[in-house]
Amino acid sequence: MQILGQKTGGATTGAATGDLIKDSSERTFVADVIEASREVTVLVDFWAPWCGPCKQLTPVLEKVVKEAKGAVKLVKINIDENKRIAAQMRIQSIPAVYAFRNGQPVDGFMGALRESEVREFVKRLGGDAGPSPIDELLAIAAEAMKANDLGTAAQAYGQILQEDPQNPAALGGLAKCYMMSGDTERAKQALAMVPPEHANHESVTAVQAQLKLADQAEAAGDIADLHAKVQKDPADHQARLDLATALAARGQSEAAVNEILESIRRDRSWNDGAAKKQLLTLFEALGAADPAVQAGRRKLSSLLFS
Repeated sequence: MQILGQKTGGATTGAATGDLIKDSSERTFVADVIEASREVTVLVDFWAPWCGPCKQLTPVLEKVVKEAKGAVKLVKINIDENKRIAAQMRIQSIPAVYAFRNGQPVDGFMGALRESEVREFVKRLGGDAGPSPIDELLAIAAEAMKANDLGTAAQAYGQILQEDPQNPAALGGLAKCYMMSGDTERAKQALAMVPPEHANHESVTAVQAQLKLADQAEAAGDIADLHAKVQKDPADHQARLDLATALAARGQSEAAVNEILESIRRDRSWNDGAAKKQLLTLFEALGAADPAVQAGRRKLSSLLFS
């Protein structure tokens, strides 16, 4: 994927697998599980090639174990090739996972659990997986965006999308990078890749709102002219909303919010509540953490309920 003129390589997140994950057998079970569990908790995944749920669970186990960075290890046992171990452990259905500590099974579960449940199981064993590699990349991207380092942010989002092509936070973040670099067309293309079930993700709706405001700002006109119109006729709500849009496009978010609030104060029902709708679009574009949004929400509540 070409990101803002730079090529993204393969993801480099997470600890190296090393000895964290291995296949074992009847010959090596004592060393791989019994002895190893005296040093660190060992999860034993009993599976078989014909088992559909096993194919769902094993990648999840591997992912969580890697993210635990040595707090637990994973040993995989194919029960078709190791029937005696399966019989000794009384494995009656698979997938089955046992946790060994100090040479003894101390916990376990059967069936293909969700990733969040596997994380909770590992955490219960004292191996908190912490943030996932994708979460770490999102944090890197967020810091880069704050520093206006669009290249680094786009690289991080690109790495996420190589692992998870439909990740809404990464698609929304990449769209924002394109938009901030002036490439609104590619920003829209990135948003078009968002699956319908993630259409309301905050990272996606924020960029959509920003693009909408940017389109409106082009048609809004000159700030000085709009100021003059509002001063001449304070009840000219359309001029006031156009002024707010132009101010927002130039980064004057507090002033933009205040202009829309003034329109609501004067006539909240004008044009079927157009001012309130515009204010909510602006809030969405700025994000909930923006001080102008937080202050604006308090003032809006005061206006609506006074």
